[in-house]
Amino acid sequence: MTKRLLLLGLFISHFLAFSQIQDAWVYLVDKQNVQFSINNPTTILTQKAVDRKNAHGVGIDERDVPVNESYISQLKIQAGITVMAKSKWFNAVHVRGDETDIKALSSLGFVSNIDFADKSLNTNRTSQPRDKFEIENTQTDFVYGSTLNQVEMINADALHLQDYTGEGMTVAVMDASFSQVNSMSAFQRLKDAGHLLGGYDFVDRTSDVYAFDPFPDASHGTRVLSTMAGFVQDQYVGTAPDATYYLFRTEDVNSENPVEESYWVEAAERADSLGVDVINTSLGYFDYDNPNYTYAASEMNGNTAYITKGANIAFEKGMLLINSAGNQGFSGIIAPADASGVLTIGAVNASGVIASFSSRGSAIQPTQKPDVVAQGQAAYVVSETSSIVTNNGTSFSSPITAGGVTCLWQALPNATNSEIMDYVRQSASQYLTPDYDYGYGIPDLGLALNIGLSLQDEKISEFKMFPNPVEDILYFKIPRDIEQSTLTIYNVLGKVVLKKNIEKSDTSINVSSLASGLYVISLQSSHSTKSFKFIKS
Repeated sequence: MTKRLLLLGLFISHFLAFSQIQDAWVYLVDKQNVQFSINNPTTILTQKAVDRKNAHGVGIDERDVPVNESYISQLKIQAGITVMAKSKWFNAVHVRGDETDIKALSSLGFVSNIDFADKSLNTNRTSQPRDKFEIENTQTDFVYGSTLNQVEMINADALHLQDYTGEGMTVAVMDASFSQVNSMSAFQRLKDAGHLLGGYDFVDRTSDVYAFDPFPDASHGTRVLSTMAGFVQDQYVGTAPDATYYLFRTEDVNSENPVEESYWVEAAERADSLGVDVINTSLGYFDYDNPNYTYAASEMNGNTAYITKGANIAFEKGMLLINSAGNQGFSGIIAPADASGVLTIGAVNASGVIASFSSRGSAIQPTQKPDVVAQGQAAYVVSETSSIVTNNGTSFSSPITAGGVTCLWQALPNATNSEIMDYVRQSASQYLTPDYDYGYGIPDLGLALNIGLSLQDEKISEFKMFPNPVEDILYFKIPRDIEQSTLTIYNVLGKVVLKKNIEKSDTSINVSSLASGLYVISLQSSHSTKSFKFIKS
């Protein structure tokens, strides 16, 4: 079995010899203080995470409660066992050791069951090798420079022009190392704004995610991040330059092992606890150095791979997951892009024609895959040496889209993750005639915003206002059951700039005296308070 990564035209092959050392997931029977933790959620989650869940109607349940640390401690002292990762969502621990030693764990009273990565040790399974990812060099009124085409293709610039640039949204990037991000000028704007929150390296168990790694392709995370967060004045603008970012290394480029799936689930759990809104993953898993661990093509079915099941839980927890489809062409979608809870992104060239390497979906997946496509062939990225270069891969069409969708969710804060995904699909170029190459097509995020606003007007009838943007008179409609209320307008600094007590007969307010920019309008009655954003042009 070989692992092939293509970076800057270089092929790297890595061979491993196999012994009796195995990887397995050990599932545990219970957790401690479950009901207390659920009743007191800030003991296990940050307040931001609790607020995000409440805002989107996401319940806090037993899966949010951490793994029993005493169980982990006992596993660590078992003969021949190394604990590699843990997951509260699955109440499981990823272990490595001799097959006999792992099987011996079943005698421990707190072990529910054991699932070997080598499924032949559980049930028979065939395998088929396949690559994971391939890449190759080849102010709101922004001057996009090199990124103009990839931004305009999905109409993310329409959101930027309305001041939806990711401000207030939190994104987690799961990838290989983020070499030099903390010192690169392309991320200086991000750092100056306090929007680079650091992260964690789940592979080496360190908070230093910026360390230089000379291994080819180690800077993959840096380049992925640049398509969202990069900014070089008049030369380069990412699709969500004002979002806040956590960086999590879950990929070990030196080998292919299912423990990377476990690292990813750990990172997703960490993201959830931190209140992250959007996760971008430009990784995919199918084949491993040990061929006995490799998945069968039929297992890319949206509910088999450990990482896929983890992604679906992350979706249930209210986060929006965006993932590269893979670079396997007609060999198909890879995990976790097969998950129904993931917005899966294929790749096209600058003219919108499907890239030959872009993974195609199939009837194996439970939902339409890919969901949509964006530029991933000759996409512009910023390298770890601060050079603006082109790379190929769904590794880049995914974050380009993720940044734009982050801005869309900023513009529609009352929408759920599922609704945002639907708005993106509905805006796409072939929504009525999807296929396994392009999915629903190339999204139009400006149209997605209009779709979202229109559908929310039908669903959220408490208050309607128009036009948006507005020049002088802002019209509004008051809900029938409200006789009197207070209308307050705030600027972006949270300062009250206009306040008025309104009656049911009132239908407009003059905002011509306001300076151009973004404002928040709040309608408060004796029953409730509702806030909306509008643009004063």
